[in-house]
Amino acid sequence: MSEAITDIFSSMLAGGLISSNHPELPRLWACVAETIQQNAALNASTSIDEIRERLSTIIGKEIDKSTTVFVPFLTNFGKHIQLGKNVFINHGCSFLDLGGITIEDDVLIGPKVNLITENHPTDPSQRKSLLLDAILIKRNAWIGAGATILPGVTIGENAIIAAGAVVTKNVGANTIVGGIPAKLIKSITETEQQK
Repeated sequence: MSEAITDIFSSMLAGGLISSNHPELPRLWACVAETIQQNAALNASTSIDEIRERLSTIIGKEIDKSTTVFVPFLTNFGKHIQLGKNVFINHGCSFLDLGGITIEDDVLIGPKVNLITENHPTDPSQRKSLLLDAILIKRNAWIGAGATILPGVTIGENAIIAAGAVVTKNVGANTIVGGIPAKLIKSITETEQQK
């Protein structure tokens, strides 16, 4: 087998099925165990700078000083999170990032938001395998309190996700969606975009 096929981390970012008997699953679970320990230190942080430093360690890249994250914050892996500049993430968020989470510049994320890139097959014989698909939140989007974004969803530029929404499909730029499952509420007008 080539390295591209056997490297579990590359396969995770490529999306799709990760079999429950993938030969490199022990490597993944070792990283998850390390992240769980690092989460404890992260959530004991007492300043924004300390949070930024500890979360940078978890995700494996420096978070820009313009980005603010409040604790508690949970991730099961962390290495597949990309955070832009001037991002704000409020208390109590949970990012399951095995499939990859990209948050572009100027995004606002309300408290208790869940970003979930992981699912399981409906076939009972494959249920313990992982189905992974990345989440992309584009520039200047606003995710309201308690919203859940499911695998494979892209949130368009300037979009707003209403509090408590469950987003199962892509959300267009300059739109507001809400509900379970989330549906279009309205478009954001050009005048509203300029305010």
